[in-house]
Amino acid sequence: MADKNFLVIGASSGIGAAMVQQLLNQKYQVFAISRRPPSFSATNNLIYVSWDVRQTPTAELLEQIPDTLHGLVYCPGTINLKPFHRLTANDFREEWEINVLGAVTMLQTFLPHLKKAGAAAVVLFSSVAAQTGMSFHASTASAKAAVEGLGKSLAAEWAGSRIRVNVIAPSLTNTPLAGNLLATPEKREAANKRHPLARTGTPEEVAALAIFLLTDQASWLTGQVFTIDGGLSALR
Repeated sequence: MADKNFLVIGASSGIGAAMVQQLLNQKYQVFAISRRPPSFSATNNLIYVSWDVRQTPTAELLEQIPDTLHGLVYCPGTINLKPFHRLTANDFREEWEINVLGAVTMLQTFLPHLKKAGAAAVVLFSSVAAQTGMSFHASTASAKAAVEGLGKSLAAEWAGSRIRVNVIAPSLTNTPLAGNLLATPEKREAANKRHPLARTGTPEEVAALAIFLLTDQASWLTGQVFTIDGGLSALR
């Protein structure tokens, strides 16, 4: 499988790190981009690049990524839960910068690499809050809703180039990003009770769905938003 190159952006922890590990287990060639060094050890099938998605891409970055990419996953995200009246313009701007503009920059940068594959896949990350109204999620939900719109638009635009684009919308997942929401036994119990399956998700579960969408097993899937949320958005 090492003849296929996958780029995971936001790979230092959580879902991104779980994706890298699962891709390596399947013997793919993995390129990992993140601001902080990842928790996993480098191998022959893994190249790590230190980069902040808010920066303008440079020749130095491009030199470390192969000319052909068979898949790209954009994992960086934010959770900023506040009452609407306490949110500032900067709060909205920061969430859009990481969730939306960062994805736009990376996709524009690496589009030529995806086209060279002949058939490639992109996976973006939204949130269950973009589809299901939740209090205190105004800035996060609006940014993630933009990600869903971006994903569907690009799926249509890039179909002729055989680049598939899908979006995953998880509910609360046990990652460092969600640490404050699961910081105590009481918070974890309350979070579990909100989900019909009585628990939150794991990075490994979400990563497995993302990897499926990257591979040829999902070759007839594009322009979709896949909710993985323990039944939260669909069941009562």
